[in-house]
Amino acid sequence: MQISDLPYPDPGVPDARSGPRFLLWLGRGQLGGQVKSLCWGMLHFGGVAGLPYAVGLGVDAVVDREANRLLLVGGLLVLIGVAISVGDAMLHRTAVTNWITAAARVQQLLARKTAELGSALTRRVAAGEVVAVSTGDVEKIGWFVEAVSRFLAAVFSVVLVCVGLLFYAPELGVVVSIGVPVVALASLPLLPRATRRADIQREKAGRATELASDTVAGLRVLRGIGGEELFLGRYREASQEVRKAAVRSARMWALISAIQVVLPGLLLITVVWYGASLALDGRIAVGELVAAFSAVATLLYPLRHFEEIAMAYSFSRPSAKRAARVLSLTRTDAAERPAQAAPAEEPAAGGDLYDPRTGLLAPAGRFTAVVCGDPDLAGRLAERLGGHAMEEPDRDRDGDGDGDQDRPGGQGAKDAPSVLLGGVALDELELDTARRLVLVQDKDPVLLSGTLHELFDVPASGAVGPGAALAAAQCADVLDALLQAAPDGVDDPMDARITERGRSLSGGQRQRLALARSLVTDPEVLVLDEPTSAVDSHTEARIADGIANLRAGRTTVVLASSPLLLDRADRVVLIDDGTVAAVGSHRELLHREPLYRAVVTRETDEEQRLAGLGLTELEEALTEIEESA
Repeated sequence: MQISDLPYPDPGVPDARSGPRFLLWLGRGQLGGQVKSLCWGMLHFGGVAGLPYAVGLGVDAVVDREANRLLLVGGLLVLIGVAISVGDAMLHRTAVTNWITAAARVQQLLARKTAELGSALTRRVAAGEVVAVSTGDVEKIGWFVEAVSRFLAAVFSVVLVCVGLLFYAPELGVVVSIGVPVVALASLPLLPRATRRADIQREKAGRATELASDTVAGLRVLRGIGGEELFLGRYREASQEVRKAAVRSARMWALISAIQVVLPGLLLITVVWYGASLALDGRIAVGELVAAFSAVATLLYPLRHFEEIAMAYSFSRPSAKRAARVLSLTRTDAAERPAQAAPAEEPAAGGDLYDPRTGLLAPAGRFTAVVCGDPDLAGRLAERLGGHAMEEPDRDRDGDGDGDQDRPGGQGAKDAPSVLLGGVALDELELDTARRLVLVQDKDPVLLSGTLHELFDVPASGAVGPGAALAAAQCADVLDALLQAAPDGVDDPMDARITERGRSLSGGQRQRLALARSLVTDPEVLVLDEPTSAVDSHTEARIADGIANLRAGRTTVVLASSPLLLDRADRVVLIDDGTVAAVGSHRELLHREPLYRAVVTRETDEEQRLAGLGLTELEEALTEIEESA
């Protein structure tokens, strides 16, 4: 695999059971690149290992005054030099290729998982952790993958030097063969402690990144309430903890590095001292002493790769663990059910949307509004209607100690089937099919930077154009604002650019543009979670009419509590305590359901009590209130 071939057509199915298994899976997926890197590394390190022997032969040739042999040694040195240069260049090329390939594969897997989970990802994993995995962790994983082949080549050169010395200068070769393993393994007892300190540093860095991400995301709100300094202070504390942890980790790695310098130095002194005594006794030639000295000196280079592989694994293991944790997440609870041989067939057009857990039914081709007293429940229900699992905290409201196992919509409903469209479970469909049939717009949609043309370049049926969608979402003022902010020469608002996340627009403008984008897709089922929460009442009424008219004959579910939207719906469903409590029109429910009236009109408990009293009782209650005042 060459870099030019990236990205992969299919990055594969990762082994995300643990961090080490994930690293092993990545390595197996790049065996070809690893073998290439290993071969070039063996050429490079083999040349490095052979250099001392060539120098020793040259010294012997000079001592013996043999010009022809010295000439041959010169030619051998040239060949070794070429091998070292070519091997080093190609080793670097293949190692970088392995690094980029591994990083690209991990990024593809993370992007695919993000697209699969959607907004459910940040509910299961902290946003800061997702950022850390997709940036710093990817680099560390790639570092370990590319370091493996260089480490194996370094091991090859160390073995080659030791074996060569045993044949070339046996007495010195024994000393080197005993000393090199001691030098290579001396730092092994320190690695667990260094790994723990590195893990602590990564954990604290992840928390700091999460805090920074949350602070930046809520900066506008923080400025409004004057909470900037508070969060900046928290980030300073978190960053100082990261600094302290990094210093403690660096001290341990500095100690390991010192051992990798001091012990080879002691080995070199031992070889020189012992070799000099052997040379004085005439037991070895001067060339053999020079060769042994040079061999031990050159071992410092490959021995550094022993330290590097230890560092690479220590840093990449927690990174791989975090990546595996993200990649192991599933779209729905379907992962706990027996695997199906094949995805379910696409349901026929015109089917009802039904949620067995809550009992919610959205008839085909109708505009259904859903009212939830709990805004968090509304968000989870919207995700569930899109084919994601609706996770709820464990509760025991009926007091029987079973965690609501016997209540509809309670924790026991976790085993309930997924949402059905036309009688077919959404989580049994192919992901692309489910996304095409049901589109969910959450209450905080994201606008990517680019032009309006690019914003509306989304998979769509083609039945709804951008103009009609923008008109239904009441985006005329948004187009004017974008055109005014556009550079000279831009006359078409569709060519105007939107800044990153639409930060140059107000909350209501961003919300309406996102609604228009959802309307353009024209899915069979459109689920909108509070699509008009940031607009004024007059605009909201026009948007309600626009949605109803544009989506006529298509299934639309809106989770809202605004009377303007509810009054325009064909049917309204009240969800209380996780299940359907009432169904009817907005006006019917307003008159007969006190809970519905309380949610929609924001009545207080006292106002609800007064609304249920007769005329005489009401007069008495008002008299009591006046007397108490």
